[in-house]
Amino acid sequence: MVNVGDVAPEFCLENQDGEKVCLKDFRGKWVVLYFYPKDNTSGCTREAIEFTENLKEFEKLGAVVLGISKDSVKSHKKFAEKHDLKVTLLSDPEHVVIEKYGAWKLKKRYGREYYGTERSTFLIDPDGTIRHIWRNVKVKGHVEEVKETLEQMIGK
Repeated sequence: MVNVGDVAPEFCLENQDGEKVCLKDFRGKWVVLYFYPKDNTSGCTREAIEFTENLKEFEKLGAVVLGISKDSVKSHKKFAEKHDLKVTLLSDPEHVVIEKYGAWKLKKRYGREYYGTERSTFLIDPDGTIRHIWRNVKVKGHVEEVKETLEQMIGK
């Protein structure tokens, strides 16, 4: 489990185009790193679309947006194409990075327990330090809240 003030755990994962993307590639930029349960589900789709709709504003603030789930590269590609997503989606099928960030949780649905990804977002500063964490995220209003927090941190 990571906390605010910790150095963000390093990772390299494949994006929706099969290209390797590493966290260290973004040193010098803010990183909005969000974990989500599954491609093409209603909440995850809404979240990805809202991040895409706000991507230019995040870029103006010097930030990149990375989404991670355990879905495959192929699934991410279809998801991105179907919804015209512009955010970078990273595949973590073994949930190694998801676990490093403490987003792999025991969940309950219809009385059944299982492990899965807890919707979580991490704001990482240009030096690679975690500056803000949202856990157990509710999609409605979340992207706006992340943007406002980033604006406050950079003094906009």
